[in-house]
Amino acid sequence: MKTIRILSLIMALFTLSTTGCANQSAKPQQEGKKVLVAYFSATGNTAAAARKLANVTGGTLLEIAPAQPYTSDDLDWNDKQSRSSVEMNDPKSRPALKATTEKVADYDVIYLGYPIWWGVAPHVINTFIETHDLKGKTVVPFATSGGSNIIQSVSELKKAYPDVNWKDGKLLNRASEDNIRQWVEQLDFDR
Repeated sequence: MKTIRILSLIMALFTLSTTGCANQSAKPQQEGKKVLVAYFSATGNTAAAARKLANVTGGTLLEIAPAQPYTSDDLDWNDKQSRSSVEMNDPKSRPALKATTEKVADYDVIYLGYPIWWGVAPHVINTFIETHDLKGKTVVPFATSGGSNIIQSVSELKKAYPDVNWKDGKLLNRASEDNIRQWVEQLDFDR
């Protein structure tokens, strides 16, 4: 009986020690860095993904809010006169943002989220990037989309802002926290 208790204790200690080692190796590589999850969401899909990403990374959540919120009429992409259509057809369009007290410059890693409009990031994202000095910052794009992938939008951002340390982006449509955790753990922040 005494031998069984000792063996049980040894097995329990072994399990605890290997679990601790496994958890340490699964920690995201951005550990020790200050993380911001900044996002623009017109309908709530990107906001939901951003909240899950902030939970996984422990990052601070920051909504990129336009000074004039978008209405459902503004978002009607079938209407060439809708606000979103007009903005997206003008490459120089930079919708104004609501003021924020968050100091973006204080962060090392910035996850940047947006819905994909016309295959690219909405111009409100350009306003955010141009409003804050992201030169040398590590920026990880994430997006939601009804039918586009993220590749073209990330390519356009990299081309427009070459001084930013861009990482490959990911679509997070209906992604679970476990899926997001797996993605974050695979990111390489050392290059």
